[in-house]
Amino acid sequence: MLSYRMFAVYTALMALVVIASNILVQYPLPGSIAGMALGDLLTWGAFSYPVAFLVTDLTNRQFGPAVARRVVIAGFVVAVTLSIWLATPRIAIASGSAFLIGQMLDISVFNRLRRQTWWRAPLAGSLFGSVLDTAIFFSFAFAPAFAVFGPNDAFAIENAPFLGLFATEVPRWISWAAGDLSVKILVGLVMLLPYGALMSIIRPMPGVEAKA
Repeated sequence: MLSYRMFAVYTALMALVVIASNILVQYPLPGSIAGMALGDLLTWGAFSYPVAFLVTDLTNRQFGPAVARRVVIAGFVVAVTLSIWLATPRIAIASGSAFLIGQMLDISVFNRLRRQTWWRAPLAGSLFGSVLDTAIFFSFAFAPAFAVFGPNDAFAIENAPFLGLFATEVPRWISWAAGDLSVKILVGLVMLLPYGALMSIIRPMPGVEAKA
C-alpha cells in the first residue's frame, strides 16, 4: 500500500534537487587545474543533479515504476514552477524537458534490471538517464538553435578550447556538457553507496517485484 507520507518525502526531495541544480548549473567552477580553466569545463550543477536518480531509484525499488513516475511528474511540476522564478524561463524549460525524459528512461532501465545484481539497475538507469538528460538540457539551455526558449547566454556560446585542453575551439556549453556528464557518471557511481546502504531499510512493498 502506498504511504502518502513517503510519497510526499520523495516528491519534496526530488523538487529540492532539481531546483538546486537549476540554480547551480548557471555557475561555472572557479579556478584552474594544470592551466585548465574549470569554468570552461564544469558547473556546480553536475554535482547535485545525480542525486535525483538516487531518489527515483529508491522510489522505484520501494513502490514500483508507476509510483516512481508519479514522483517524477510531481517533482517536475513543483520544481519547474519554482525554477521559473528562481532561475530563468529558458533554464526551467531545458531542465524540465531533460528531467522528465531522463528520469523516465531511468525508471524503464531500472525496472528491466531490478531482478539482477543489486547495483546493475541503479547504475545502468543513472548512466543512460544522465547521457540523455545532459544532451537535452545543455542543448535547450544554451544552443543558439533553441533560442526560441529565450536569449542566449553570451558567455556560454563563446568559443573556448574543448574541455580547456584541446586546440579545437567549441562553444563553452559543449565543454560544460562533456564535463558535467563526466562528473555525473562519477557521482552516479558514488550514489551506489547510499543506495546499497539503504537497501536493507527501503524494501520493496508486497507485490512490487511481482508486478514489475
